[in-house]
Amino acid sequence: MSMTRGHRIVPDVDIVVPVYNEETSVERSMLRLYAYLSSDFPFSWQVTVVDNASTDATFALAARLADQLPGVCVLRLPAKGRGGALQAAWSASSALVLAYMDVDLSTDLAALPPLVAPLLSGHSDLAIGSRLTRSAQVVRGPRRELISRCYNTLLHAALATRFSDAQCGFKAIRAEAAHELLPLVEDTGWFFDTELLVLAERAGMRIHEVPVDWVDDPDSRVDIVATATADLRGVARLVRGLATGSIPVASVRERLGRGSRARSLAEPGFTTQVLRFGAVGVLSTVAYLALFVLLRGASPAAVANAIALLVTAVANTAANRRYTFDVRGPVSALQHQLKGLAAFVVALAISTGSLELLSALAPRAPRSAELAVLVLSNLVATAVRFLLLRHWVFGRTQAPNRRRQPARVDSVDLVTVAEPIALPAIPDRSAS
Repeated sequence: MSMTRGHRIVPDVDIVVPVYNEETSVERSMLRLYAYLSSDFPFSWQVTVVDNASTDATFALAARLADQLPGVCVLRLPAKGRGGALQAAWSASSALVLAYMDVDLSTDLAALPPLVAPLLSGHSDLAIGSRLTRSAQVVRGPRRELISRCYNTLLHAALATRFSDAQCGFKAIRAEAAHELLPLVEDTGWFFDTELLVLAERAGMRIHEVPVDWVDDPDSRVDIVATATADLRGVARLVRGLATGSIPVASVRERLGRGSRARSLAEPGFTTQVLRFGAVGVLSTVAYLALFVLLRGASPAAVANAIALLVTAVANTAANRRYTFDVRGPVSALQHQLKGLAAFVVALAISTGSLELLSALAPRAPRSAELAVLVLSNLVATAVRFLLLRHWVFGRTQAPNRRRQPARVDSVDLVTVAEPIALPAIPDRSAS
C-alpha cells in the first residue's frame, strides 16, 4: 500500500512516540519497537520520536537512535504536552495512517496491526486501544482503574460519547480525518485524546475499538490531580462549545457526507438519559422547594405546591426535551409541553395526595414535616415522570425530529476487533 509522492516513499503508518525526560527508557523502548516493526509488522512504517522540551539526555539518545535505525526520525519541540506533540508530528507527516503510543509500551505491540488495518482498508476513520472492554487484559492498581472508569462514565453522561476508553495511549487515525479534525482541537495536553474522539463522533466518523493487553507503568509521572482538573475544564469547554455551535463539527460532517451517522451518535442511551434526567431533576427540585417555601407564607400548602410544581414542570420539560432526550427545534414543542403538563398532573396528584394524607394523619404537623413528605413523594413522582417522558412524551413515534440511534451500534458506528475486517494484502515488512 506504500505510495510515492515525488521521489519520496509515503509509509502506510507513522507511529509517533511523545517523550519527556525519558532518558532511562527511551532507548530500550525504541529498540523493542523497532525490532517488532522490522520482523512482525505487515505494513510499511515510520517512527517519529517527539521530544517535548526534555531537560535530560532524552533528545540526544533519540537523535542517536534516528541516526542508527532506518525509518526512525526525531522531532524536538520547545514546550511540553502530549497533544502538542501529536498536533505537530501528525500535521507534518505524509503517512496514510497516523498512530501514537506511549514510550513505556504498556500496550502489547501485537495489538498494533488490528489497530491500523481497518484504517488502511478504509473501514474506519479512527482506532483506539481499549482497556475497559471485557476481553482486554489489564494489570494496574484499583485507584487508576476506578479513576479511568469514572472519567469515561462522566464523558458518557456529559457528552453522550460511545467509545469506551478515552485516555489509553494507543490510537490511530486516517490522515484525511486528522486533517479535518486537528484544526478544531484546542487542547495540547492530556485532554487532546478525548477532544479528538468527541469531535470525531460528532462529525459522524467511525471509531474502531481494539481490546488490548496492558500493563501499568509503575514509573508513570502523570499528575493525576492536575490532569483530572484539566480534563474537567476540557469537558466543560466541549459541552459549552457543542451546545452553542462554536465548534464547527457540522461543517466537517457535511464535507465528509456523514450527516445521518453523526445524528445517530448524538442520541443519548438509557443510562445517559437517567443521569441527565437526574441532574435536571435535582436543579428542578431545588427550585421547586425554594418556590414552595416562598409561596407557603401567603397561601395554603396545596396552592403553594401546585404553583411551584407547575412553574418548575414547564421549565423541567423544556430542559429534558433539549438536554436529556436530545429533541430539538420547534416541531412538536407545544405537543411535548402539553403532554409534559399531563405528566405534571400525575406528579401533582402524588404530591398533593401525600400532603392530604399528612394533614389527615397529623393536622398540626410542622412545616419541616410538610417538606419531608414533599421530598419523599417527589422521588416517586420523579420516577413516574421519567417513564412518561421517555416512553410517551418524547417517544420515538412522537418526536420525528429526534436524532435517531441505529439498531446496531457496533456494526455502524463503533466497531471492535471481533468484527471481520478485510486486511490489505501488503506483505511489506521493511522500514520505509
